[in-house]
Amino acid sequence: MATLVLTAIGTAVGGPLGGALGALVGQQADRALFGGSSREGPRLKELSVTTSSYGQPIARHFGRMRVAGTVIWATDLSESSSTEGGKGKPKTTTYSYSANFAVALSSTPILDVGRVWADGNLLRGSSGDLKVEGELRIYLGHGNDQVDPLISADQGATTPAFRDCAYVVFENLQLADFGNRIPALTFEIISDLEPSLQLSSLLPEVGEHPEEGALDHVLGFADEGGPLSGTLSSLRKVFPLVCKTSKDGLSITTIDAASDDVSLLPEKVSVETNAAEERFKSRGQTLGKEPLALRYYDDGRDYQPGVQRTIGRRPLGQEVVIDLPATLNAEGAKALAVENTSRARWQNEKMIWRIAELDPSIQSGSLVYVPDTPGLWLVDSWEWNDESITLELTRVVNATLASTGSDGGATRQPIDISLGRTELLAFELPPESSSDANQSSVFVAASSASTNWHGAALYREQGSVLQPVGSVEKKRATIGLLTEALGPSTSLFFEPEATVDLQLIADDLVFDDTDISGLASGANRLMVGGEALQFQRAIPLGAARWRLCGLLRGRAGTEWPAKIEHPPQTPVILLNEYLTPISQSQSLTQFGDRLAAIGRGDEQAVFAEVMNAGLSLRPLTPVHPRAIFLDDTSVQFCWTRRARGHWQWDYGYDVPLVEQTETYLVGYGPVASPRSAFTTHQPSIVLTQEQLSDLSSQYGADSLWVSQIGTYARSQPLLLKNIN
Repeated sequence: MATLVLTAIGTAVGGPLGGALGALVGQQADRALFGGSSREGPRLKELSVTTSSYGQPIARHFGRMRVAGTVIWATDLSESSSTEGGKGKPKTTTYSYSANFAVALSSTPILDVGRVWADGNLLRGSSGDLKVEGELRIYLGHGNDQVDPLISADQGATTPAFRDCAYVVFENLQLADFGNRIPALTFEIISDLEPSLQLSSLLPEVGEHPEEGALDHVLGFADEGGPLSGTLSSLRKVFPLVCKTSKDGLSITTIDAASDDVSLLPEKVSVETNAAEERFKSRGQTLGKEPLALRYYDDGRDYQPGVQRTIGRRPLGQEVVIDLPATLNAEGAKALAVENTSRARWQNEKMIWRIAELDPSIQSGSLVYVPDTPGLWLVDSWEWNDESITLELTRVVNATLASTGSDGGATRQPIDISLGRTELLAFELPPESSSDANQSSVFVAASSASTNWHGAALYREQGSVLQPVGSVEKKRATIGLLTEALGPSTSLFFEPEATVDLQLIADDLVFDDTDISGLASGANRLMVGGEALQFQRAIPLGAARWRLCGLLRGRAGTEWPAKIEHPPQTPVILLNEYLTPISQSQSLTQFGDRLAAIGRGDEQAVFAEVMNAGLSLRPLTPVHPRAIFLDDTSVQFCWTRRARGHWQWDYGYDVPLVEQTETYLVGYGPVASPRSAFTTHQPSIVLTQEQLSDLSSQYGADSLWVSQIGTYARSQPLLLKNIN
């Protein structure tokens, strides 16, 4: 701010030269007020995307980290097409694309790859499931990793195995969800399962026997390469590191201020020294320059960069921020920020201590107590003199404070829902008026208990072979099971007090209410076993349980199944647009054939027998039986014909003849094997009193019934008369 103001004033007074002088003075004022650059340490990457550049280093990763990686191999996009339509419908050709590529993740071995993000959304969940179609192979970076077969097929005999480099290979990754392009990928890699990283695992080449030193709160660390001193420098900004020298060589470890292995120094010897050497360096020389904030990768926010600040008084000017390329949780990062600030405020308090004899266990890097002096001290160095051994000590602060709690902040995190397993029902429905009377009306109801279900491929089982017959879209059908038995019904009237209780397969599948007009228009149709019915009201009972009230039973010619009680566990299917039809060329023609579905969440094929087999090709039961006594004492039995698919029965008009011929079977006795039978080609038959008496005397009392003989099957019987 001062730079802008003084530049303007200087230009107005002294021209360009005055403006330059004003800017110089203003910059000095700004630095005094706000400080200069306040960022220290290697810069954190804002979840950078996967790239491919020659000469780009592949970082070493430890613990748990989220990395973008480097593309090391790829092929051109693969295009495939599918055409739908025909037979009077417009043909539509759909193109889809897939990609094959490999991504290097770490130049050190890892234990596993966890979640994978694509354009910020989950591509692979924590359970290892890919959210889109494709295959993922993981190579952990060990020396015995084999050559990937897909890369080998593309590159030939000279294909490298990329040993000692952890990488993944995507094969036929479908790109439709990513705009038909390779998405921006980031990977969660796991290299260590320890609760905190050890310094020795990050610096394996330091000393023959590096000491163990825990990096408290650190769950993962990224080393982007460069000299080892750079890694040590970034760690030392947050953790108190010390270099120890001994007869075994050099070792680096962390300072454990709470350690019990602390020696007491002997009393100081009196020697003639310069008084300046004995002074304590004043605490507070760095006050206002100590780091007050820590940037890190937040474990609770999917490894997005986070900032935690220290507590207490803040100096004027811009705060100092330390960048630590490590994975921490919010509470751990807060604790490190507080400890680091407290440590920095005491780091220049030093003293010189001269003793006559040095304990062999005390060496450079040891923690000691000083007689009659509070606190813990670190031996920075020691030197033999003529009269004494001179130790240079630095104050060590036990900065461990009680947890104050912290919060990483809110963020939008993609929900990791495992791929749902397919639930499959196959059944025949009464045909619609627009359907072909010579084709069976077979449908598939495919669904899942999980919202993360992406459809399934459909197959027809023929012997031991599965033949593809289509696919099911991502929208789930509403299916469930009866929880209470549904009693029989005459199917003659609307039953406002009737109810049906059922359990759906998922909580998010729901039913809607309607009114009488909606029922008349065909709303809220339900298939319960072999009966089609409608409901008026839907009452949720919780835990995916529902009670449907106000029933119209035996719809679309299914009054015969409505006469039989439906037991608990009978399948229930909501008849809506989410059902998938199976065409005539794909429908079942042999007894015992089944339909199968395989989705991405299915370990094996899911099979379903076709329920209500033959329902759509079976003629409807005739209705309205009548007996007319003729003048000659004979009886004319009449009935009314119905037709498959023609549900709007306008008064005064007969329904069209759907079957090839109009033929009826009038039988006496058991329906399966009648004792006597008559055939007629009109909806009536005349029997004399002598014929009726003969039936009664010859076969005993029984029932006289009629069935329509259709092109493919015979209808259920209609009772005409009980003969005694």
